[in-house]
Order: sequence, then structure tokens, then C-alpha cells
Amino acid sequence: MTSSNKAKNRSRFRPRKQFGQHWLRDEDVLDQIVTAAELTQGDRVLEIGPGTGVLTSRLLSQVAALVSVEIDRDLCKKLVHKFGDRDNFLLAQDDFLELDLESLLQDFPKFQNPNKVVANIPYNITGPIIEKLLGKISTPAPQHYESIVLLVQKEVGERLVAGPGTKVFGALSIRVQYLASCEIICNVPAKAFYPRPKVDSVVVRLHPKIIANPADNPRQLETLIKLGFASRRKMLRNNLKSVVDPQNSTQILKQLNFNPQCRAEDLSLENWISLSNSLNLIK
Repeated sequence: MTSSNKAKNRSRFRPRKQFGQHWLRDEDVLDQIVTAAELTQGDRVLEIGPGTGVLTSRLLSQVAALVSVEIDRDLCKKLVHKFGDRDNFLLAQDDFLELDLESLLQDFPKFQNPNKVVANIPYNITGPIIEKLLGKISTPAPQHYESIVLLVQKEVGERLVAGPGTKVFGALSIRVQYLASCEIICNVPAKAFYPRPKVDSVVVRLHPKIIANPADNPRQLETLIKLGFASRRKMLRNNLKSVVDPQNSTQILKQLNFNPQCRAEDLSLENWISLSNSLNLIK
């Protein structure tokens, strides 16, 4: 392909800001994403936002079935042209956040119940996508994936794996870690994309888990976490004063051997579960 044709092709499929599109073009990072997924020939994979298909092509050669969900109509045409003749490829032109995947796949037995997720997702909807894949503390997702490998903004990835007592440990950390184990696979510099984003990225791998010691009242735990992190500068007992009198909070924290002056980020996931189990506020 000549340089003029390359330029023409690039302009034709220019990334759209409205969809948060950035094309990953680093071969090494693409290889690391696929390696992290630990694919087998029997896997059925869900890909969110395939874009121009650079990751898609790698996945198709290693799995039994691939369901790709792309919102961009023009990119869907390109993907159909590239992969439409593959019998292990199914493309859905839809907004993943609005898509009822189970209903979609009713007529496609080969693609039903994907067991893994591999995706380079839009940064502006990372939180909602993770929530749809994992569910909430109060309502875990019914579909349990073996693994979820995502390319996300570095700041978000660091929050997912953060531990208590760190600046980035927050409500997202606890909500996700309650539902899955999390690890960072590799760093991805901004220069690995076209167009170049303003931030660096990381590849993360999540393993949804069966909760060994679930909270007695998951909905209550969810509420306490939201309230606890409402203002990071305030002590936890003050953030919870809308549901627990600060004096009672102090007493409960002491009984649990927690510092009465602790802040939300000082408590581990296990601490939060213990705190929720010691209260009876929400039915």
C-alpha cells in the first residue's frame, strides 16, 4: 500500500471522540493482552469495542467462538468485510451497556455463555462496563466469567488493585475486589495508540470469584462504602453520621479494634465486611 493510500485509509476510519476511540497499534501490547487471557481452542470470548479488528484477528485464530460488540456502524462494516466469512465470529452492532447479551445469543448456540472477556474498552465508560461484567456487591452478575482482560486507563487500573492506606484505594477498589481478584499485567504508554490519549494505560486481569465470606447484608455494605468515601478528608464516623450516630460509630470501631479516627481508605475489604456485619441499619 502506498503512503497516499495509507493516509486515505486512515482518514476513512478516523477515530471518533464521541465513542472514546483510540486504536492500539503496539504489537507487543496486543500479544500481552492475548497471552494474559490464557486462551484455549474451546473458549468462547466476548470482545467489547473491537474497533478496526487488530485484537479481533488475534482472538479468532485461538478460540472456538468470538462475540464482538461494536457501537460504530462504519466500523461494523469494516469488521464484516474482514471477518464475515469466519464461522467462529459473531458481530453485534450495539451499545454494550444497553445490550441484553443472553437474549441476543439465544439463536446462536455456538456463541452462548462466553467464558472469557478480552477488550480494549473506551475510557469514558470503564466503570459502567466493569459493573455490567461483575455486577454490584448487592447483585453480582449472574454470568461468571473465568477471566476478564481489559485495557484501561492507568489511574483506573491502579485503583482496581490498590490496597488500604494508599491514596488511590477507594470505593471502586472495594466494590471490584469484593467480586473479583485483580492484577496489573503490563503498562501501556500513550504512544502505543492512535490518536495518542492524554494518559497512560495498563492491561488488567480480573478473575470473578465466589465470595468466601460474603457480607451478611450486601446492600448495607454497598451503602456504607458509598457513604464512607463520600468525603475522603473526613473521619469515617463523620461520613457515616447520616445512618449511625458518631458516638455509636466510635464505640463500634473500638469493638472491632479499628482506630476510631480512621478514614474510609484505612479499612481493608475484610474490615468493611466486619463493620457492615456489626450493624443492622438497612433491610
